[in-house]
Amino acid sequence: MPGMNACFVNIGYERDSFLHYLDLGLNYLSYEKYLKQVMSDRKKLASISKASVLPILEKDGTIQKTLKVGQEVLVQIVKEPISTKGPRLTCELSFAGRFLVLMPFSNNVLVSSKIRSSAERNRLRQLVQSILPKNFGVVVRTVAEGKTASELDRELNILLKRWENAITGAQKATSFPKLIYEETSRTVGLLRDIYNPSFESIYVNNKITFEEIKEYLHFIAPGSESIVKLYSGANPIFDNFSVTKQIKALFGRTVTYKHGAYLIIEHTEAMHVVDVNSGNRSKSPDGQEANALEVNLGAADELARQLRLRDMGGIIVVDFIDMKKAENRQKLYERMVENMKKDRARHNILALSKFGLMQITRQRVRPAMDVDVDETCPSCFGTGVAKSSILFTDTIESKIHTLVTHFGVKKFKLHVHPYVAAYINKGIVSLKNKWQMKYGLGVRIIPDQSLAFLQYVFYDADGQEIDMKEEEEVKTSKAKSIKDSNHQISKDGKRSNDTKEAQPS
Repeated sequence: MPGMNACFVNIGYERDSFLHYLDLGLNYLSYEKYLKQVMSDRKKLASISKASVLPILEKDGTIQKTLKVGQEVLVQIVKEPISTKGPRLTCELSFAGRFLVLMPFSNNVLVSSKIRSSAERNRLRQLVQSILPKNFGVVVRTVAEGKTASELDRELNILLKRWENAITGAQKATSFPKLIYEETSRTVGLLRDIYNPSFESIYVNNKITFEEIKEYLHFIAPGSESIVKLYSGANPIFDNFSVTKQIKALFGRTVTYKHGAYLIIEHTEAMHVVDVNSGNRSKSPDGQEANALEVNLGAADELARQLRLRDMGGIIVVDFIDMKKAENRQKLYERMVENMKKDRARHNILALSKFGLMQITRQRVRPAMDVDVDETCPSCFGTGVAKSSILFTDTIESKIHTLVTHFGVKKFKLHVHPYVAAYINKGIVSLKNKWQMKYGLGVRIIPDQSLAFLQYVFYDADGQEIDMKEEEEVKTSKAKSIKDSNHQISKDGKRSNDTKEAQPS
């Protein structure tokens, strides 16, 4: 695409990825020559330290003179697909660790500007330069402050090994596009970026992830593995730690904060728009100006939090309540700047305009977190016509009867809304007790805050969902594997390879 000075690259995704000329990197010519050398000899891996360094790429060059259609190029995704746009790519490869970021064909050693001490910055720069191989560059991250040479050397060797594995994968690739390197798991990547000594507990409800986190903590912070705890409670982990309730309260269109004031957050194609409302809060005895300032300062606190929670990016326009005094508008701007210091994403904040609008730009790497807290009615599935709610427990018992009698599932958990769970458990001879006496003690009722009022979900003893939804009756992959892999139940209630009719649920 000469007009955009960019090209589209097929990486196997449903949309072609975007690679701009400037994202090729200054050392693209050296990198391209080395890659050709690697691909020409599939038996022996050429050493990058011995690769020749060519002149840097001209900044005012053109994409059509650098790349050609059909050419294979080694790229890295730097931005996830957003809306109708495909992924954004770069040829400046990087391998991120906890203390260092390794960059092949870059001879720079950069130190995080968040390390304030110039002496410490110089120490880290000199230390890394002494252990860094030729034709590699490094960014020293903030958490490397105070680290010893052995700690940095150990991580550098790990990153060099990742580079070697990646380039070996490219060398051995026979078909394209081909994935040759994948980042660590999302969980480990999260800990790598945000873990610090203030962490007191990390609860995990998955055994494999639990072991993965313990192993990683043993590597980056030996002795702190005890803070990782495997959650095995009956209630869902998000319910136990009140996360579900917070998600429902935080991710809606309207966000309430202190004293009845609230924000309205709208997402358009071009930007996010936020409106600040005082709501039903009582007026300040100091007058309208003081009241507006107090509401706006509270909005600034909550908005900074919402930007991080939802990972909102691009342009954000905030309509604060009008204030007449210039010192109050300046105080609000300074409050917002101070709040945004906690934000790890790059951002820029402009002072309030004469219309009372604040403009914020925030780095957008992935789509904003858009959690729909509205619930589709589980009884009518959006049709507007529902069965009688008084018959809901009869429907539940019918499902239990089908599971126990026809599929032989003796132990399972039934997740229902907390109100429904309270009704099932109420009384000395509760519905739960009746079901247990009739179908066995394997029947367990679990209140689940994430479910709508008349919604229910069955789980087997291994924690796998058993699909017993009303509209599909008893079609479930889990149930069929328990009953017989050759006796699959179809939607019309027939067995696919058995002439016998299924019993009605």
